[in-house]
Amino acid sequence: MDNPFMVRAIQLSIDNVRSGRGGPFGAVIVRDGAIIAEAANSVTSTNDPTAHAEVLAIRAACATLAAFELHGCDIYTSCEPCPMCLGAIYWARLSRIFFANDAADAARINFDDSFIYCEIARPHKQRTIPMIQMMREQALAGFRAWQEKPGKIAY
Repeated sequence: MDNPFMVRAIQLSIDNVRSGRGGPFGAVIVRDGAIIAEAANSVTSTNDPTAHAEVLAIRAACATLAAFELHGCDIYTSCEPCPMCLGAIYWARLSRIFFANDAADAARINFDDSFIYCEIARPHKQRTIPMIQMMREQALAGFRAWQEKPGKIAY
């Protein structure tokens, strides 16, 4: 059964490839049965490795709704979200994720995210890009300031 929102996400991915603007990924954000934002991957055309369709659609939806959370919104994406996009979806508090292609389909055309999932499970110092903690005590001052700030907007 065709879903018009997924049809749109898939069409965005196809149009994006044909236009030369980026990779084969499209995303649509829907609220109350209406599209409030849509985007296609523009990593190579903008030289921005974070310009994935889902992230761009989230940014557009947040701007449209003037909100940093997207409760009550669903995302339709032409492919299972990568780790970065999945994190953004959780931070944006979207209600549901609908996807077409899965991670294995993406890996078959050289968009393989399994490496990142493996890296996350490794200890910091054993990762391909080592993570080295430093100046923790000084940095905790920022966290203390946040804890003590009256009227802060939690997110």
